[in-house]
Amino acid sequence: MSRPIHTLIDLSALEHNLSVVRQFAPHSRIMAIIKANAYGHGLLHTAKALRQADGFAMLEPDAAITLRQAGYQHPILLLEGFFSMTELALFKQYNLTTVIHHKEQLSMLAASENGELDVFIKINTGMNRLGFAPSEFSQALLSLEANPTVKQISLMTHFANADDLTKASSVTDQLQCFNTTTNGLKYPRTLANSAAIIHHPETHVDWVRPGLLLYGASPSPEKTAQALGLRPAMTILSKLIAIQNLKAGDRIGYGGHFQASRSMRIGIVAGGYADGYPRHAFSGTPILVNGQRTLTLGFASMDMLAIDLSHIENTQLGSTVTLWGEGLPVEEIAHAAGTISYELLCAMAPRVESIIKGS
Repeated sequence: MSRPIHTLIDLSALEHNLSVVRQFAPHSRIMAIIKANAYGHGLLHTAKALRQADGFAMLEPDAAITLRQAGYQHPILLLEGFFSMTELALFKQYNLTTVIHHKEQLSMLAASENGELDVFIKINTGMNRLGFAPSEFSQALLSLEANPTVKQISLMTHFANADDLTKASSVTDQLQCFNTTTNGLKYPRTLANSAAIIHHPETHVDWVRPGLLLYGASPSPEKTAQALGLRPAMTILSKLIAIQNLKAGDRIGYGGHFQASRSMRIGIVAGGYADGYPRHAFSGTPILVNGQRTLTLGFASMDMLAIDLSHIENTQLGSTVTLWGEGLPVEEIAHAAGTISYELLCAMAPRVESIIKGS
């Protein structure tokens, strides 16, 4: 028997959100980001829903090979590239595209012989994670241009603050650095992540790289997913498994962090931090019961959380509870938990069954 909690994945929402990205960046090709098991949505059915994208990007070579073995012929970009000659051979065998971001990768490429490879050379314009410093870029590019196994070269960088309009100058500075460093070059380019797709159309260029937008959540505090025309692709559903009546002064759960100030009717929901619900979500985090909004009480435990039923009508054991998704944006839960929606989407536990809906 399965537990009442499950994840509903709406493939038609993924398709819809891809069309929204095309509206934002109509002149760019789309490299759909499907790393981390497609942000927790499931790799293969997400790739199927996003098959009209122009390419895929991810981190995990094994997952990229899985897509190839499933018949996908799209360009597949590995965002961290390869770390050994063995991996490099697999990249060539399966026609995977690689990011090149450090000198050791250049050395391995120079030492390799068989097969061809498409590469994206990454420039560090201020994110200070991966990439060649502008002063190192020309020499790195010369090495790639001279390598007969390199088939196609593209250029890329990544923005640190595209989601924060109070730091718009950061994007401007990074873009200026990139343009200055690559001045006169005719290679294809990719710059924009989800937030830059929304807020900085000057960064769209040849490719855009949407991630969170595709899954129906907003990457920006300035605009809600609904305002952007997005639909949530993941909805977490559960049920009431117990109902309790409290007196004033009664406490709930481990540590008794919530104390009733009056008589209350509360519900216990199947779902806790072992399922991926954030334990650090404060009492008062929104939740839906039969489509009606109410609040959590205290902190989630490993397998259960408590909610207020005092003003909710027509609830009983088995009533449907929405933890986030359709009708309750994941961004609201993330805000209450002091985190970001990316973390919640990626954190759903394997023990939570997924049900696939749509095409």
